[in-house]
Amino acid sequence: MQPLESPHPCPMSAAHHLFDVFGVELEYMIVDADTYAVRPICDELLRAAAGEIVSEVEQGRLAWSNELALHVVELKTNGPQSSLDGLATAFHADVVRINELLAPFHARLMPTAMHPWMNPHREMHLWPHEYNPVYEALNRVFDCRGHGWANLQSVHLNLPFCGDDEFGRLHAAIRLILPILPALAASSPAQDGQFGNWLDGRLEVYRTNSSRIPEITGAVIPEQVFTASDYHQIILEPMYRAIAPHDPEGVLQFEWLNARGAIARFDRMAIEIRVVDVQECPAADLAICQAVVDALKSLVAERWTGTREQRALTAEELSEILMGCIRDAHQHRVTHERYLRQFGIDRSSCSTGEIWQAIVQGPALSPELRTLLEAGPLAKRMVQAVQSGRHTLRTLAAALCQSLERNQMFTVG
Repeated sequence: MQPLESPHPCPMSAAHHLFDVFGVELEYMIVDADTYAVRPICDELLRAAAGEIVSEVEQGRLAWSNELALHVVELKTNGPQSSLDGLATAFHADVVRINELLAPFHARLMPTAMHPWMNPHREMHLWPHEYNPVYEALNRVFDCRGHGWANLQSVHLNLPFCGDDEFGRLHAAIRLILPILPALAASSPAQDGQFGNWLDGRLEVYRTNSSRIPEITGAVIPEQVFTASDYHQIILEPMYRAIAPHDPEGVLQFEWLNARGAIARFDRMAIEIRVVDVQECPAADLAICQAVVDALKSLVAERWTGTREQRALTAEELSEILMGCIRDAHQHRVTHERYLRQFGIDRSSCSTGEIWQAIVQGPALSPELRTLLEAGPLAKRMVQAVQSGRHTLRTLAAALCQSLERNQMFTVG
């Protein structure tokens, strides 16, 4: 989140076209090097990098910045990138550099989308420096001490559009992809020291973290809106009206307040996908981003169905699929035949894992994506590792930190 940006759209002519450029953001926890408890020292990390406490420091191709919680740091592309190629290596290099800077504090970065035993009510610390008034306002309205605010790390994938036609086609395609993303990306099966009923626990808490003002998150899946004017009228303006009585100073009434699973950023002429859990290493994160891009290209090109049919599915229909996928990830069975047809699947029932196999099939799959398709998402492998007796949650945290440090996927056995 980048606070205090204008909600007014930029000129359409200033935008990049579909899939011309990409933006990627990865969030990580800062934890103690021995106990793996969260350490609220992102400001000290940025001071070590920049020589003073700042909210963002540029590092060549990437930049580092703070987030709402003081134990979280965000690594992101430093401006639009013409390709996803090489980004996994760049992110990994910065992970290594950050761990070097954290070493004097006896701390390191830890991956996955939720800390498995953090107590957010006791351990939450808001970022206290620049932009703190925004975070304080969010905390005043929503009480950010819960898991859905204080304990979650995600991947954001930003994709450009130019004009209403491109926006409509891209938004329609993204709405179809959102419900099945946890099948690849779920990495948050544990919280409060135990495994829950959801392989994607981050999305389960995320979808209700703004329930006091439901206009902010909606059904997670965005409504059927395919023009900029409709988006402002149906999504943004009701959200601004709903938050206004709680935000008399107007510090929250910007596009980034929208908490749907994908949000339109007309200020940067892009749609930001938010439902992807951060993985154990950048190689896995970028493999998922590439799979998403490839799937969206096929949908936008109307490979299986036309854009009119793609737009016909309601947020409620798609949210029902998402809820099952949040719970069971790749094993959730989809019986919505009209949804399956969007991906060229002529069957009455299909698992979300099988949907992804149909979408990205081919000999050119990356090793990371092949692992995700064959062994399941990281959440499944985390559960297997503990239930098999190979790991406790604490030794699992250590192994995941090692995966991040080495840019290698976590495997069981």
